[in-house]
Amino acid sequence: MYACTIEVGEAMSELDVCKTPMPPAGEPVPIPYPNIAMTMTGEPAAETILIEGAPALNLGSEMLPTQGDEAGVELGVVSELIMGAGIFVHGSDTVMLEGLPSVRLTDPTLHNEANCEGTVLVPSQETVLVNS
Repeated sequence: MYACTIEVGEAMSELDVCKTPMPPAGEPVPIPYPNIAMTMTGEPAAETILIEGAPALNLGSEMLPTQGDEAGVELGVVSELIMGAGIFVHGSDTVMLEGLPSVRLTDPTLHNEANCEGTVLVPSQETVLVNS
């Protein structure tokens, strides 16, 4: 799969369950929101490894903030946050970038500080493949 960089790529989750107030001033209701983490917000990036001129991301990179759950102002049911970090869960078993596994298209992610699971679905580049 394609290696992730700080160019425009996306990790997505469709079930970021956040508590949302319901009129008229009733108890908050848990509602699932889509959640998107943009690879361009990935920090720290592997600054010494450039792919198409952009620093590569590794398992230590976090994408902050995530977007899509802003309406859940009573916060996430697990994380007690909205717009929390997107975190890579698994990377390559054999390709290391600055000592940590490379992350790729289709690798699993956690969104909103582990409030929900997601996947890298939009590539940030289409040149370098990391297949293991």
